[in-house]
Amino acid sequence: MMGGVKPTLLGQYGDWGAYTASPAGKKVCFAIAKPASSVTTPPGRPRNPIFMFISTRPADKVTNEVSIIIGYPFKPGADASLEVGSTAYALYTQQDGGWIKNATEEAQAVDAMRGGQSAAVKGTSAKGTQSSDTFSLKGLSQALDRIAQDCK
Repeated sequence: MMGGVKPTLLGQYGDWGAYTASPAGKKVCFAIAKPASSVTTPPGRPRNPIFMFISTRPADKVTNEVSIIIGYPFKPGADASLEVGSTAYALYTQQDGGWIKNATEEAQAVDAMRGGQSAAVKGTSAKGTQSSDTFSLKGLSQALDRIAQDCK
C-alpha cells in the first residue's frame, strides 16, 4: 500500500485511524476506515478488504484527498458515487480504486463528511455486481484534525 513503508498510528478516533508514513522520504498522513456495513447485489459476492482513505501529502500540495479501495475491479465506464447525506459525488474509478471525479467538490465532500453520520459508496464490479458500502463518520473530524497537525 505504501511501497513497503509501515505506517505509524497517530491515534484511533471512533471508527477512523489517523496514520503517518514517509515513503521515499516524503511525509504522508491519512485517515482510514473500513465500512460499517457492505451489501452486494446479487448478495454474498466475494471481495477483498474495503477501505476509505483521506490523505494529505504536503510535498505534492495535496490536502484531504478522498480515495476508496473497493475490494473488486470496478466496471470500466460504470458510474460510482460517494453519498453523504442527500448529496452524491461522482467517483472516477480505475481498477479497484475510486476518487472524487470533480476536484472542486472534494473540500465540500470532506466538510459534509466531517458533519455527517455516515457515507455510502456505491459502485459496480467488472462482473456487474452492484455494491453499497456504508462508512461510519464517527471520529473522522478528530482524525482529520490530527493529520492536519502532523502533516503541516
